[in-house]
Amino acid sequence: MLLIFSLISVFGLTQKSTDKLKKEQERLEKNISSTKNLLDKTKINTEATLNELKLIDNQVKYREELLLNFDNQIRGTELKIEQKNNQIEELQSKLMQLQKQYKKLVIYAYKKRSKEAKMMYIFSSSSYYEALKRKKYLEKIAEIQRKQRLIILQSKKLIAKEKGELIQEKSYKEKVADQKRIEKQEILKDKEVQTKTLVKLKGVEQKLIAQIQKDETKKNKIKNQIDSAIAKELASNKKTPKTTSATKPKTIKTATGDKKPKEVEKVTPVFAEPKELALNQGFETNKGRLPWPVSSGSITEKFGKNAHPTVPNVFTNNNGIDISATKGSQVRAVFEGEVSSVLSIPGAGKVVIIKHGNYRTVYSNLQESYVTVGSKITTKQSIGSLMVQDGESLSVAHFEIHQVVGGTVNRMNPSLWITR
Repeated sequence: MLLIFSLISVFGLTQKSTDKLKKEQERLEKNISSTKNLLDKTKINTEATLNELKLIDNQVKYREELLLNFDNQIRGTELKIEQKNNQIEELQSKLMQLQKQYKKLVIYAYKKRSKEAKMMYIFSSSSYYEALKRKKYLEKIAEIQRKQRLIILQSKKLIAKEKGELIQEKSYKEKVADQKRIEKQEILKDKEVQTKTLVKLKGVEQKLIAQIQKDETKKNKIKNQIDSAIAKELASNKKTPKTTSATKPKTIKTATGDKKPKEVEKVTPVFAEPKELALNQGFETNKGRLPWPVSSGSITEKFGKNAHPTVPNVFTNNNGIDISATKGSQVRAVFEGEVSSVLSIPGAGKVVIIKHGNYRTVYSNLQESYVTVGSKITTKQSIGSLMVQDGESLSVAHFEIHQVVGGTVNRMNPSLWITR
């Protein structure tokens, strides 16, 4: 019995690892599908664009990660097959021992098969005490025989089950190997398109440099207006006397609905109302689990310093992340809060800033805004639609997260806050 339980425990641990890899595979396949849909939309435009190149780069990266995932799954399956073969051998060895023991019990039972023989065995005792012991001995033999038979049957069932699962694992391994071969072919196709797009963009390098300078000017303009709007809001708040709320709310709303949110390190600000403290804590609690500001898309420029994909020794600096999405996509709030600013920047569209305690989420490149200053916002509520640029097949959402501590504004990496 101990052997059976230990085999089940080993299988449970291996299964957890397999489930984790399958979940990661699903995530990567979802990203590949999303990026492929976006790339299909860029085919409408005959001219190669920088955004298209970034999407292809993402596609190659996702596919390479998926290949690695397949390798790990195949190795995990091979380990499980080896474990199952060992389990079957151990069970069969144990079964042979059980059958030998059972054979002896059957022979003994055959010899004592008649009631008269059993009675004679008991009555031939030299004392009452010995007769009682012989009776108990016969009962125990019968009980052992019954249990031994059940263990043999259970072991046979377990061997049959293990053999069935072994066949399934081998079939799954073959399926994953086939998927891996297909994925390798897709990577080669993507890299071929990537090379062609790169060659086209290299031919318009001067045009790209001019566009970079224009984009950087626009970014600085947006940055200055966002900084100014937050500073104005903070200055306005200072005029209103605030009291420290020492009361911790009984419940914290979370974007995922978890009952027991995990603790995170945080700077506790001074708030006028307990609700603001609840929003602040709720936002912090959901780090890594916030929804995306668009329902689907691909991150085409990361937070911080980014090397230009075609022009050597040229870098751009991003205060947030850029997400390529379907043209004119709806933009949504990543967490509940209150709209603190709505800006309109010529050539850069509209910008919405939402306050969540001492955090601010910033949504830029909006064609139109559906909210006004003071609006109460819920998680995933649509707050506007993305700009549609001439000659572009996609729209780009720019998303930032800021933390306000005292009078200082810290820019956070949004990739660490939104769900993977």
